[in-house]
Amino acid sequence: MRMRSDLRVTAFPVVVMVALAGSLVVAPVHLRAQVVPDVTVDPVSDYADDYLATFSIIALDRETGQLGMGVQSKAFGAGNRAMTAKGGVAMIAHQASANPMYGPMSIELIERGYSPEEALGQLVRSDEGRDRRQNAIIDIEGRTAAWTGASTNAWAGHHCGVDYCAQGNILAGSEVVQAMVASFEASSGALAERLMDALDAAQAAGGDARGMQSGAILVVAPRVRGAFHDRVVDIRVDDHRQPLAELRRILDLQRSGEMLREINPMLQAGDLDGALEWARAAVAKSADNDNAHVALANVQLRSGDREGAMTSLRTAVGLNPGRRTTLPRDSNFAAIHQDPDFLGLIG
Repeated sequence: MRMRSDLRVTAFPVVVMVALAGSLVVAPVHLRAQVVPDVTVDPVSDYADDYLATFSIIALDRETGQLGMGVQSKAFGAGNRAMTAKGGVAMIAHQASANPMYGPMSIELIERGYSPEEALGQLVRSDEGRDRRQNAIIDIEGRTAAWTGASTNAWAGHHCGVDYCAQGNILAGSEVVQAMVASFEASSGALAERLMDALDAAQAAGGDARGMQSGAILVVAPRVRGAFHDRVVDIRVDDHRQPLAELRRILDLQRSGEMLREINPMLQAGDLDGALEWARAAVAKSADNDNAHVALANVQLRSGDREGAMTSLRTAVGLNPGRRTTLPRDSNFAAIHQDPDFLGLIG
């Protein structure tokens, strides 16, 4: 829904949720009106510190039950204030003149049985700043709702499809949102990578009209194996000249680490070939991951490939000189702890 209004924001609304007879009533309570300066700052300027010019996509993976969001902005730390999520419940994007209260309050309403459309409708109606907001919600059932206020800076808009919503403001044009839509609808695989691809497609179509600075990907699930939280992927780049390239590097680093977890069970089962395949895959996914090179060296040494193991260890030490301290204490390499080449490596 996109509505237009000439309403000028003169007060910051606080929306109070009150439980009455088992239902939730959302009532606006307005604080003392703020003074509106005679000269306002256009949000296209970097000086408008409350304005989050950005593009983002929220989505549901029905097969895994994961909810995710990807975001990029010419603003510092967009990932810190553009998204709220709860595994098994909903993902919320709050941007433009971002009001973070939309996040937890949407979660509360949806957990009480409201649909995303009903939840967002109540919050928008209670918010005097609605015309400068941009919000989107997707819940665990794939239901969506989106709002682009009439006073958000052009180009601004959103598009919701099956199991996703894409939105943005101060964009190069509508093609930015459409690029996210086309990418997500055509992609498959892990949700985080699909979101990453959609962000890259949006940037290739022009992205934020002001440029690039920060980005983030958040993916949550109802349950995470061996953890007491709902985060599957939670990575962000707060300030970088190429935030999306850096974001993908970090995502690849996480995936590389996840691959390493599969190696020990294989070693314990005597599957050296399988362990070697996974270790090489972890190195290929993130060549900067010194942990992956150490894991590969461990498997290579167990397989009788001493020279290969030493080559991998040299790479690991080159990436992280701190390995000179930890490798002599690593029992996986006890067989070569007195080897002249190993002693030379650790200095």
